[in-house]
Amino acid sequence: MSPARHRTPARGPQTAGAAQATTPRARRLVRAALVGVATGAAVVVIALLVREQWPPLVQLDELAVTEGAAFAAQHPGLLRALITWQWAFLAVHLLVPVGAICLVYWWRTGSTTRTWWALTTILTAWGLSNLLKELVRRARPVLDQPVESAGGFSFPSGHAANTAAMTTALVVLVWPSLRSRAMRAAAVAGAVVLTVATGVDRVMLGVHYPSDVVAGLLFGVGLVLASYLAYQHWSAPRREPGTSA
Repeated sequence: MSPARHRTPARGPQTAGAAQATTPRARRLVRAALVGVATGAAVVVIALLVREQWPPLVQLDELAVTEGAAFAAQHPGLLRALITWQWAFLAVHLLVPVGAICLVYWWRTGSTTRTWWALTTILTAWGLSNLLKELVRRARPVLDQPVESAGGFSFPSGHAANTAAMTTALVVLVWPSLRSRAMRAAAVAGAVVLTVATGVDRVMLGVHYPSDVVAGLLFGVGLVLASYLAYQHWSAPRREPGTSA
């Protein structure tokens, strides 16, 4: 009589169903962690280069700010537009229209958790960008003939970080409601234009270095994407084992 063979119990439908339901959620969480780590690493690298006064970065920063402010000073109409843009895109001023868009989205879709995700992420980005300023404590540019002044520290650009976070969060928020490719392309293009224009505004007014702006953009976009992937993980419906999708 042959010895009994050890057999691995077959995976029943309940086990398979649970595994299939868990795997996508786990992948979302891993992606969220990877995006968060990559964003943090990029911002930290730029911050270290700033703190160590890496010559190529310093030279590029100084040249861009000097030339940008000089160009703005030579064109009074452009300078007035830059100053107006600076005022309009302060985070405290953007919260009103952004909050209104979120409210309209909630009213039309009834998606409470998604709306709260957007608002919470935007406010978190605002708070963390201010915290980063205090940690790095980079002085603002000093020009012989300044065209504008600003208080506080320079790295990262709060205007750039908050505009990037708000526009990215709004695009992600309304994305399921944009039914055509044209609408989605227009939403992304609008977000890119507003964010890039805000970054250019900060450099041409001579109140931020390009590295401040780049760090702010990376921070704002990366934080929102990582937050959304985490939100997808926690908000994904859990299927009961053994039930069909």
